[in-house]
Amino acid sequence: MKKLFIGKLSFSTSADALRAAFAAYEPLSSVKIISDKMTGRSRGFGFIELDDNAMAASAISEMDGAMLDGRAIAVSEARPQGDNSRSGGFRSGYRSGGGARY
Repeated sequence: MKKLFIGKLSFSTSADALRAAFAAYEPLSSVKIISDKMTGRSRGFGFIELDDNAMAASAISEMDGAMLDGRAIAVSEARPQGDNSRSGGFRSGYRSGGGARY
């Protein structure tokens, strides 16, 4: 099973629209649009899970840059949640405004 990251989504794109866009790559195990916890609005990205690894590779190559709801979407293999390589790897152990507490 492969999990794919779908980025650059329109804030109005629904999970149903995302599922329809990837219908050629069925069966999809799950489709999820990530929303802000406070407002409930879409954060502009989501995830799909495909059962077939070959179909996942096809979806990445064919759908990356495809238009959905007026936006060119980005499709890639999802990274594990703890992978912060895009942020440069720097993570401070201190909370802002609080400093270190011993």
